[in-house]
Amino acid sequence: MESYLSQNFGGVKAKNSPDDALLRWRKVCGVVKNPKRRFRFTANLSKRFEAAAMKRSNHEKLRVAVLVSKAALQFIHGISLHSEYTVPSEVKSAGFQICADELGSIVEGHDVKKLKTHGGVTGIAEKLSTSPTDGLATSEDRLKCRENIYGVNKFTESPLRSFWVFVWEALQDMTLMILAVCAFVSLVVGIATEGWPKGAHDGLGIVASILLVVFVTATSDYRQCLQFKDLDTEKKKITIQVTRDGFRQRISIYELLPGDLVHLAIGDQVPADGLFVSGFSLLINESSLTGESEPVSVNADNPFLLSGTKVQDGSCKMLVITVGMRTQWGKLMATLSEGGDDETPLQVKLNGVATIIGKIGLFFAVITFAVLAQTLVRQKYGEGLLLSWSADDAMKLLEYFAIAVTIVVVAVPEGLPLAVTLSLAFAMKKMMNDKALVRHLAACETMGSSTTICSDKTGTLTTNHMTVVKACICGNIKEVGSQEEVKSLSRQIPDVATKMLLQSIFNNTGGEVVTNQDGKLNILGTPTETALLEFGLSLGGDFQGVRQETKLVKVEPFNSTEKRMGVVIQLPAGGFRAHTKGASEIILAACSKVLDSAGNVVPLDEATAAHLTSTIESFANESLRTLCLAYLDIDNGFSADEHIPSSGYTCIGIVGIKDPVRPGVKESVAICRSAGITVRMVTGDNINTAKAIARECGILTDDGLAIEGPDFRNKSLEEMMDLIPKLQVMARSSPLDKHTLVKHLRTTLNEVVAVTGDGTNDAPALHEADIGLAMGIAGTEVAKESADVIILDDNFSTIVTVAKWGRSVYINIQKFVQFQLTVNVVALIVNFSSACFTGQAPLTAVQLLWVNMIMDTLGALALATEPPNDELMKRSPVGRTGNFITNVMWRNIFGQALYQFIIIWYLQAEGKHLFQLEGPNSDLTLNTLIFNSFVFRQVFNEISSREMDKINVFRGILENYVFVAVIFCTVIFQIIIVQFLGDFANTTPLTLSQWFSCVLFGFLGMPIAAAIKMIPA
Repeated sequence: MESYLSQNFGGVKAKNSPDDALLRWRKVCGVVKNPKRRFRFTANLSKRFEAAAMKRSNHEKLRVAVLVSKAALQFIHGISLHSEYTVPSEVKSAGFQICADELGSIVEGHDVKKLKTHGGVTGIAEKLSTSPTDGLATSEDRLKCRENIYGVNKFTESPLRSFWVFVWEALQDMTLMILAVCAFVSLVVGIATEGWPKGAHDGLGIVASILLVVFVTATSDYRQCLQFKDLDTEKKKITIQVTRDGFRQRISIYELLPGDLVHLAIGDQVPADGLFVSGFSLLINESSLTGESEPVSVNADNPFLLSGTKVQDGSCKMLVITVGMRTQWGKLMATLSEGGDDETPLQVKLNGVATIIGKIGLFFAVITFAVLAQTLVRQKYGEGLLLSWSADDAMKLLEYFAIAVTIVVVAVPEGLPLAVTLSLAFAMKKMMNDKALVRHLAACETMGSSTTICSDKTGTLTTNHMTVVKACICGNIKEVGSQEEVKSLSRQIPDVATKMLLQSIFNNTGGEVVTNQDGKLNILGTPTETALLEFGLSLGGDFQGVRQETKLVKVEPFNSTEKRMGVVIQLPAGGFRAHTKGASEIILAACSKVLDSAGNVVPLDEATAAHLTSTIESFANESLRTLCLAYLDIDNGFSADEHIPSSGYTCIGIVGIKDPVRPGVKESVAICRSAGITVRMVTGDNINTAKAIARECGILTDDGLAIEGPDFRNKSLEEMMDLIPKLQVMARSSPLDKHTLVKHLRTTLNEVVAVTGDGTNDAPALHEADIGLAMGIAGTEVAKESADVIILDDNFSTIVTVAKWGRSVYINIQKFVQFQLTVNVVALIVNFSSACFTGQAPLTAVQLLWVNMIMDTLGALALATEPPNDELMKRSPVGRTGNFITNVMWRNIFGQALYQFIIIWYLQAEGKHLFQLEGPNSDLTLNTLIFNSFVFRQVFNEISSREMDKINVFRGILENYVFVAVIFCTVIFQIIIVQFLGDFANTTPLTLSQWFSCVLFGFLGMPIAAAIKMIPA
C-alpha cells in the first residue's frame, strides 16, 4: 500500500508543493462519495492561478508606470503645472481637498506628474488635512468622517458560512442520496402494501439515520470552520508604529486611515499605499505583489510605496494615502484568501487510503448485491414464480440494494482525510492557548516528525530583556548594572569621552526616545538598542538635545552579514563624522586609534589591542553580548551617495550587555534530547558568548562542536558532512550560513528541520526549513510571513510544546486510522461472507449507518482530539522516511478484525443455541444480539485504540472529556436504538442477561487487544 501511495499520492510536501503534485492526487481519487466535503480543506487551485495572473498583470502595470513616470519626470522638470482636478462636493464638505480615486491613481500609476500638480507629498498632506510631522488629529468625529470618505484598511473576505450550508454539503453524499431514494421507494411500497404506520417503519428508519448522520457530520464540520476562523483572526493581528497628535504609538494596521504617518523599518510590511516623507537607504521588495525579486529604491524622487510590499533595508516615514480594497494588495489578498491553504501530506496520504479502500468496498458491495439478488432469483425459479413478482419481492430486492449501498457508506472511509483536519484544528486551537500560532496546517503534523531544531540565541533561549552591565571606556573596565555604578563610571571618564560616547549612542541607533501622552520618556527599538539608549540616558544624556546638535546625513542600518551599523553626521562647525557599532572583534579590527584614559586620541598599539581583545573575551565568557563603539572624523567632505568608511576608526569603548537565559530552557533542551531531537544554536554573537550560553542551556556537550560562520562557510562539502552531525553551536553566523546548514541537514542528512528566526534575513532559512518558527515579539513581519508557526512568547519551551502537539496529532490520527480500518475490514468481510453463505446480511442499512457514524464522525472526535502527554517526548521521532500505517497498526487491525469476525460467525452459527432462542422472533432477536455485540466491540476497540503498543489504555482517559462524552453518548444511543426504536432499526428489546453477554463480547476484545500487542510487529 505504501508504494502505491508514494507513487500516486506522493510529491505533496509540507510546504511549497508543486502544482502538478496537487493536481495529480485529485485526478487519482476518481469518483468520491461527497466531493464538497472531501475537498473542503484543500487548496482552490483555480483561485491560485487567478492570483498568479493578477501578479503578472501588476508587474506589467508597474513596469509601464515606472517608465512613464521617469519620462514624465524628465519632461516636467522645471515646468509649472496646473491641475484640472475638481474636488467632489462630498469630499469638500467633509473638509478634504482630494478624493480616494484620485489618490489611488497617483500611487498605482506611479504618476509623478499628477503628484506634482497636487503640490507633492506636502501638498497631498495638506489636502488630506494632516501633518507630515505630527500625523493625524485623533478626534473621534474626524476619524469617523475620514473613514466614511476614504474607506477602511481591510480587504473583502468570504463571509462565514452558516450551519445550514454544512448540512446541505453533508447531504451531497452520493451514497446518502441513493439511500434516500431507497427510503422513499420503501415508504411508497410499504404504505401501499402494509398501510400506515407499519409499512413506513423501514423507510422512516433509513430517513432518520440519514438525518442523524448529516446533522452530526455538519455540526462537526461547522465547529472546525469556526476554529479556523478564530485562528485566521489571530493571524491578522498586526500592529504598526504611527505618529498621531505628535505622539508615537502602536495601532492595528486595520485602523490606518489616509493621512496617517507610519514609521517603517527593516522587516516591516507596508500596510497601505503611501508616499515617502523622509528616511534613509530605503529598499522595498515588491515580489509579493509583482513577483519581481529585485528590490526597488524608494526616495524623494521615487516616493511611491505599495501595500503588501516588504522593507528590505533602511527606514522611513510614510504618508498613507490609499487603504483596503482600493489598493492592488487588497484586491490580490481577496483572491488569495479564496485559494486556501495547501493540503497537508497526511491529508493527501489518507485520501489515497480512502480511495483504495473505497474501490475495494465498491467491488464487495456489487458482489454482495449480486449474491443476494441471485439468491432471491434462484428461490423464485425453484418455486416456478420467476415471472411473478410481488411487492414483498420488490421490497426484498430494494433492501438488498440498500445494504449494498450502505456497505459502500461503511467501507469508504470518507472521514479519514477529514480526521486529519479535525485533529489539526483541535491542536491549533490548543496550541494558541500555549502561545504558538500555527499559520499553516501542515506545520502541526510536520513538527511531530522533526529531528533537529536550529534555534536562535537572543530572545529564544534568553529573555530578550537586555541591560548594559559592564563597560570598558577609555581603558576603564567597570560594572554599570546599577545607577550608582553608572555615576561612578561617568565621574572617572573625561567629559570629552562622555560626549563622544553619547553622540555615538544617540545618533548611531535604530531606536528612539520619545515622550508619550503622559509626558514620560518611552524608548522604542530592539532590545539591544533599548539597552544602549537606557545606558546613554543613565549617563545623563539628553537624546533630543544630542540629536539636534548635528544633522544626520546617511544611515546604514544594522546588517546581519556585516555585523555592524553605521551613520554619518554633519557637525555644527562643519565637517562630517562617521559612527559605527557592532560585533566587537569586527569593529575593533576596523580601528587604528583609541581614546586613552585622558580622552585623547592615541594610536591603537598591540598592547592596547590585546587588552581590548582580552576584555571582549572576558565579557563573552561571562555570557555577555559585547558591542564595540567607534567613530571617524571625515576630512574631505561626504555625500549621501557614498558608502560609510569601513576602516580607520577610533575606538570609544566596549559594552557588555546581559541577556539572561530563560527559566526552563535547560529542562526543555533535555526533553528534546530524550525525544531524539538535536538542538543546535545558530547565533550572530561572539563564539565565547555563544558557548557560555549553550553550556548553560545544556546544548553544548563535551563531544559537541562549536564553530564560527566564516570557518563553516569555507569548509569543503566532505568536511561539512563530517562536521554537521557533531555541530551544536554556530557563532558569528550570517543568514547564508544558517540557510546552508539547514539545506544540508534536510537534503544530505535527510533530517526534518525546524528553524527559529526573527529578522528579515532569516526569511530564506525559515522558507528552506521543514518548519519555520518566527518570534512573535522580536520577529519582523517578513520573518512571520515566511514562517509556519509564530512563537508568541519567543520562548524555546513553547517550541518544545509545539513538537509535543505535533507528535500528538500524528499519533492521534494513526489511532483513528487503526480504529476505522478495523471496522471497515470487519463490516466488509461479515456482510459479504454472510451474503454468500446465508443469503442475507446480518446488519441492516439503518444499523450500518449507525455503525458508520460511530467509526467516522464520533470516532474521529474521540481519538483525533486526544491531548498530548509527556510520554510522547520519550519516543524517537518518525523522521522523513517513516511509514504512516506501521506494522504495529496492521498487526492490531488484523488481530482485532479476526476476533470480531470469529464472534460474529459464532453468533450466526450457534447464537440461537447459546441464547436458547425459539419462536417466530428468534431470527430478529439473534440479529439484534449480533448488532448490539458488534457495536460494543467497536466501543471497547475504541478504548483499546488509545494506545497502539501499550497495555494500559486507561491512563489519562478521564482527562479527555471529548473521548468520555463520545463513549457515553454512543452507549446511551445504542440502548435507545435497541430498546425503543425496534420498528425503525429492525431490533427487538433484549433481556438483562442478553445485554450482559453483548457487553462481555465487546469487553473481551480488550484483553485480546492486549495479547495482540505483545506479539512483535
